[in-house]
Amino acid sequence: MKPKPVTRNPAHLFAAVRKAGLTLPDVEATTRYDGSPILRLGGVFMAGLASHASAEVGTLVVRMAVEERDVLVEEAPETYYVTDHYRPHPVVLVRLLHIDQAALRDLLSTAWRMAAVKARYRGRAKRPS
Repeated sequence: MKPKPVTRNPAHLFAAVRKAGLTLPDVEATTRYDGSPILRLGGVFMAGLASHASAEVGTLVVRMAVEERDVLVEEAPETYYVTDHYRPHPVVLVRLLHIDQAALRDLLSTAWRMAAVKARYRGRAKRPS
């Protein structure tokens, strides 16, 4: 059975991300300074819709270790990519129309663990379990 994509409706792209992200402990759905939706943990960015012109429409930016990002991009370039603008940052770009719900949950769990470490360093969140 083929995995079900996150959604085909652009108006609901972030709704699936929000739903999956809010299942993780202490995650909040909020907005960035420009009004675009994001997920945070203890004030630390986890994921949000890409707003830079270098990203394709329908792209999610997800916190990710650079080494892990490079593996994802190499293994599944139809789903994961990075542009020059985002390359210096510990994030991966995700084509939401190409990722299934299980992979999205796994990706957000990874982002949660990274954000938890940073938030704990800042003194804002609990230790990851």
